[in-house]
Amino acid sequence: MPRKLFVKLFPPLVGLVLVIALVSALVFSGLNRVRLQVWQEQVSGPFLHWLASVPNPQAHYHWLDSLYDFQSAPPDALALSPVTRERLAYGHVVAQETSVGTELMVVAGDQVLVIEFSNHYRDLSESIALTTLFHLNASQSIAEREQFMARLSEALRVPITTLSNSGQLPPDDVLERVADRGLAFYQPPGEGRGQVLLRLSDGSLIHLGMPSPFDPWAWPVLLLLGAFIAGVLAIGLLLLVRALDHNLRAVESVSTRIARGEMDARVDTSDRRTVPDLARAFNVMADHIQRLVDVQREMIHAVSHELRTPVARIRFGVQMVEDSEDPATLHKQLEGIDGDIQELDELIDEILTYARLEQGGPVFALQECSMADLVHQVKAEQQVVHANVEIDVEIPESSQHDSASDVEPRYMHRALQNLVGNAARHASKKVLVTCCCDEETCRLDVEDDGPGIPEKDWEKVFVAFSRLDDSRTRTSGGYGLGLSIVRRILFWHGGQAFISQSETLGGARFSLVWPRKQPNGNVV
Repeated sequence: MPRKLFVKLFPPLVGLVLVIALVSALVFSGLNRVRLQVWQEQVSGPFLHWLASVPNPQAHYHWLDSLYDFQSAPPDALALSPVTRERLAYGHVVAQETSVGTELMVVAGDQVLVIEFSNHYRDLSESIALTTLFHLNASQSIAEREQFMARLSEALRVPITTLSNSGQLPPDDVLERVADRGLAFYQPPGEGRGQVLLRLSDGSLIHLGMPSPFDPWAWPVLLLLGAFIAGVLAIGLLLLVRALDHNLRAVESVSTRIARGEMDARVDTSDRRTVPDLARAFNVMADHIQRLVDVQREMIHAVSHELRTPVARIRFGVQMVEDSEDPATLHKQLEGIDGDIQELDELIDEILTYARLEQGGPVFALQECSMADLVHQVKAEQQVVHANVEIDVEIPESSQHDSASDVEPRYMHRALQNLVGNAARHASKKVLVTCCCDEETCRLDVEDDGPGIPEKDWEKVFVAFSRLDDSRTRTSGGYGLGLSIVRRILFWHGGQAFISQSETLGGARFSLVWPRKQPNGNVV
């Protein structure tokens, strides 16, 4: 993943995760608060209804007041909310959280019984055990005890059994507590349910199995929480993907406009976008396509114009050959036709080279090449062609021995050849070629003592098929492609070609500058 896209997506994703975690914690807490109240009321209901069914429970179970703050009061004497009053009127057990623990209420006649537990599960278990112990100790016979055990077990909804097998005894520490207090609450390892062991006055051991304690991680809660997290995550991702989709649709819209012919359509590349790199790459591609289309139009127009003249001359020459009977005239016309054909061949070569360089560039096989040797080679070749012009080469001593550069020799030779040949055609007497290389760049300067080029036309000379209205015209040869080819060759070498006025010879000076070393992966 691109670093910029990661930087743009990471903060929203982290924020989404934090929001999900915070909201999930709030939902989990709120849901379990409600679940805990419902569980407390359901688990405590049988015991509270038992107390409410006993006449004067405060006097009957007087020890509850000292242990668990057990009291009764008229409803109007208590600060109760309308909802609590309504629930109590329907006979419900109501649980309320207090600063001490849990307060449980139930209506008994015209009174409201209130009992408060600091540790709800343990205190409820022990209060049920004490009530059971109180009634069983009051039994007159074993049969009455068994009958009361069944009655209590059904009313309080807890299994009450007599331990008659030594294998059912709990650990020794529980037995010690039973011996000290008469009862002991314990939770066996690996079991969630609490249990209470009672010792009656006759030494009998009674076992009470309590309901399961409150489980905040019950599977329905986890399922609901998972569904909630998935929903929030889906909404968050939908918003993120929606923004990304909006950006991609913008690119799609621009591509459709370009397909309809709106070549100047571009994608907004502001940094607020999720995929600015894609937008910039698309715009670069669109610029390249537009330039190729413009080049194609220019070439079609220019080629048709350039081909018209030599074709017309060939047609005229053929007509002259058909009508001529003089061998000398016939020979002259054939030589002219041959020259026109050669001109067409050169023009086609120039056009193909320019098209190859414009339409994506050639496959460059860069090699380490001595620029000093290349300059001397071009100088020797052009001196033969332009014998009437003196072509001099100046290379500093430092560059004579170390002028190696990573270039495509064939194309760099073509660029230098075009510059030297162009300068020789327009020079009066002299052309000067200077080569200088340092650790990072190489530079070639080609100067002549011709009439020069006006500054207003300096950029125009690099435009394909362009010619200037001065001595540098068609009469001196060329098709207006040579300098365009030079600039494109330098472009594919990562360099630049530019023009200025020669301070030494007074004419034009063309300069080529490019990186001396290219990335290793591009050099063979």
